[in-house]
Parts: sequence; structure tokens; C-alpha cells
Amino acid sequence: MTSGSDARFMALALSLGRRGLGRVWPNPAVGCVIVKGGQIIGRGATADGGRPHAEAIALAQAGGAAEQATVYVSLEPCAHHGETPPCAEALIVAKVARVVVATGDPDPRVAGRGIAKLMAAGISVTQGVLKDQADTDHAGFFLRITQDRPFVTLKLAGTLDGRIATAKGESRWITGPDARRAVHMMRARHDAVMVGAGTVRADDPSLTVRGLGISHQPVRVVVSRAMRLPADLQLARTAQVVPVWLCHEAGAQVQPWIDQGAVSLPCATASGAVDPHDVMRVLADKGITRVFCEGGGMMGASLLNAGLVDRLVVFSAGTAIGAEGTPMLAAMGVSKLDTAPRFDLVDVSRLGADICQIWDKSSAP
Repeated sequence: MTSGSDARFMALALSLGRRGLGRVWPNPAVGCVIVKGGQIIGRGATADGGRPHAEAIALAQAGGAAEQATVYVSLEPCAHHGETPPCAEALIVAKVARVVVATGDPDPRVAGRGIAKLMAAGISVTQGVLKDQADTDHAGFFLRITQDRPFVTLKLAGTLDGRIATAKGESRWITGPDARRAVHMMRARHDAVMVGAGTVRADDPSLTVRGLGISHQPVRVVVSRAMRLPADLQLARTAQVVPVWLCHEAGAQVQPWIDQGAVSLPCATASGAVDPHDVMRVLADKGITRVFCEGGGMMGASLLNAGLVDRLVVFSAGTAIGAEGTPMLAAMGVSKLDTAPRFDLVDVSRLGADICQIWDKSSAP
């Protein structure tokens, strides 16, 4: 098999895996393709909820034809016994000839053991095909394993001069329908959507995925130290339909929301606010691997100051409000440019009348 073919089939495996983003947590969104004689005989992606795994689905589809086939998988096959037998053992039993792995699994229960099992069984293993793409796709899963926190995307939407509302608080709609549709798609690809109390109080959002024909909904997370929020807001009223988790200090006024189905997650506080590091730890402990933060300005500034933002998505509309408008971000206390959070531009696209920029946390020192 040529390296070009390896890249082509691995690209398909990665594409299949991405379909599970936001749907398979706490497991990674893995894709698998089985090839024999240049033909695809099986394909699979981690199922909703994390089971069954991609390899199991692809092997079931290939059946006995998997013998002496080549398997492309976007993450090292698992080697531990959980709810299902290890995928590495399933590949061995199927008598495949070769396994091509995009990237390794840092989970201590795997961490090279899956590859070692395959090689010990006489199966040829090729590693690192499209590794950078795989590492990006699995970043949330990796961070949860290695740093006890999820991958965080911060979404900002405002005018050309960085304002999100007029002086009188008018904010709907600064960006157009194409940008709003893109936001719904981004919500669908994350495990949780997160906002602060100010956004809940001002906008009474539902934070659901709408208009895409998608039934799956992310967990909705509200971060509020004291939780002095009315229990007649949309999030509270729909908590039994779509999950709502509350991150708050101990002793906060959460009972009215709990009575309607919300889940209480007490967190530590720091400097008079909920500690963003502890919020992420708590969410990771609950299995969350990818968080889409939609504000507001205080929440965004807090996450940036804490170094917790991995990706920035910035929507800009072709209008200006001026200094009296509400800024995208609250005060961050940055006095020197070299201490400001840095991001690298990844993509720029036009969405109707608006511009969308995607920035990833800079790797430069």
C-alpha cells in the first residue's frame, strides 16, 4: 500500500470520526476504515454515547473478509477491558494483516499497549499517518486525560469595533442568519455549551441546536457564583428536556433550578468569582471533553486570563457602535502586550454579510 493510499484512507477514517464530536463523550470520536484489495469493506465511527467503538462497527461490517485486510483507525485501538472487549484483541481475532494508526492514546490504560498487542500478534503496524489532524480532532479527549480539563472554544460575535450591544443593551441581531446557523453547527460539535449569569439574565437564551435537523443537544452549563437567577427562564423551564448543569459556589441559591431538573455542581471560588480552573476540572470529571463558551464578556475575559481558551471563534459584522457600546470582553488587566493571550490565525471565511475568524492558542513562547 502506498503512502498516498494510506493518507487517503486515513483521511476518510478521520472524517468518519468527526461525525461523533459532541455525541460520544467521555470517549474519543474515532473513525475506522477497513480496506482489502484496494476496496473498502468496512467502516465505522464511535457510536453515540461512546459504544460500540469504531473498530467494532467496522469489523462487524467487514465480517470474515477482514482477514488479511488493512485497518485504518484515527486513534490507537484500546487495550483494556471495559464495557466491551479491547479493540486491539478484536483486530487480532479478526486476523487483520496491518493496522495504520493516526496517533497514540495517552490514556494510561492504553498508552502504547494497544499497538504492542497488535505487534506481538504479528500484525504490521504503521503509526503517525495524518497525526496532526488526528491530534486536533482528539484534543478534547487528550486534555481531559492529561490535564483534567476539556478543550475550550470561546465564541465572540460583535461589530467591527468589537462591541456586542448598544449603550441601551440592544444586541439582537448584530450578526446575520448565516453566522447564527454556523453557531448552531458549532454547538452541535461540542459536548457542552457554557454561559455566565450575565448572559442568562440579559438574553434568556435556550442554547439549543436548532434549524439543522439535529436531535442531539449539548449539555447547557451556567456558571454563576450565587445563582441569583429567576427560575422561570428558558434554561430552567427546559432542564428536564435538555440537560442544564449549574456551576456555583457552595451555598448558592440553586434549589428552584434543581426542582425543575437542573444539576448542581458546586465549584471553588477565587477573587470573589467561581474559579474557572475548578469549573473545567468539575466538567472534565463529569466526562465533558469539549466546551463551547458563548459568553458573556466577563466569562470570556475570565477564561482568557486563566489561559483556558484553546480556540477563539470571532464573528464580525459590518457595522460600528462606538465606545459607548458594550465591549466583547470585560476588563482583563493587561498592562503589557507581551503578557496578553496570543492566538494564531487558522481560518477566515465569509458567512453572508459577516466574517468568521478562527484562532488557535499560540504555541510560540
